[in-house]
Amino acid sequence: MRAVDIKGGTGNANALFIDENAPVPTPGDGELLVRVKAFGLNRMDVMQREGKYMLPPQAPKTLGVEFSGVVESLGEGAPDFKIGDEVFGLAYGGAYAEYIAVSGKMCIHKPKELSWEQAAGVPETWITATQALWSVGGFKPGDRVLIHAGASGVGIAAIQLAKAHGAAAVYTTASSQEKIDFCVKELGATAGFNYKTQDFGEEILKATDGKGVDLIIDPVGQSHLQKDVNCAAKDGRIVLLAMMSGAVVKELNLAQILFKRLRIEGSTLRSRDLEYQQALRDKVVAEVLTGMESGSFKVFVEKVFSWKDIVDAHKLMESNETRGKIICIVD
Repeated sequence: MRAVDIKGGTGNANALFIDENAPVPTPGDGELLVRVKAFGLNRMDVMQREGKYMLPPQAPKTLGVEFSGVVESLGEGAPDFKIGDEVFGLAYGGAYAEYIAVSGKMCIHKPKELSWEQAAGVPETWITATQALWSVGGFKPGDRVLIHAGASGVGIAAIQLAKAHGAAAVYTTASSQEKIDFCVKELGATAGFNYKTQDFGEEILKATDGKGVDLIIDPVGQSHLQKDVNCAAKDGRIVLLAMMSGAVVKELNLAQILFKRLRIEGSTLRSRDLEYQQALRDKVVAEVLTGMESGSFKVFVEKVFSWKDIVDAHKLMESNETRGKIICIVD
């Protein structure tokens, strides 16, 4: 089969190429072999390509964790699926290819209302948003929520989920007024702040009459954390999903963490065991799928590429200029 590979094992976007002679994976117990129609790009793919991402031991070297496609064959004991089913799902890796072997526990039947491109952009982002809000963040109706990188795939999902499940207010940050307008006018966020030109911590306190926010979802890290602490409410929770601005915080006011009784927790998804991931998949099926079928939850795709243009797709990801998912069609 054909699969995307990296010249020299790691490198910049120009090192990506399509290997014409990659081995077709064999589905194991409980797995499906899926002929991939489309796959979604994520920032972890860029980090993995650069050699900066610690892969879980069960991950293949081929990039990509989310996909849509058609079931080609079944391993022993694969539940709930048959050959020819249209599915989308989350894998430990291997989605940048014509075929992927993946656990049936992490696949979902594709609704007819979703295109192949939209379905390929759902698994990583909506499962991560679900994990951040509920499993880690303890979200409950009436919470005031701050979601950083609001125009990212996870941000788009989290804003819609928090709003739909009774958040008292949903604030967000982004790098441009265009992205802020998108989050407020199209996603329904309460307000947005440009972290490049505004102190979002001060702005949040103004917007909440000094109360602050109950839950913060932060994939940015170093540059945002002290401001997160500044605008967190008493007994607030800060969920760290990534370190886009860096991993080392040189100064942090511990007194605020202590006296506000804050909980700061880091979380990953790809390294979790299958049972943990399956519980999140089941929540997405229960809480999200009907909304996608009805159109109340929207999947935003920034741009669709042929996977033959994978270099350009990765360069667009690195530009930080996107609103929503970047998707590649396997043609």
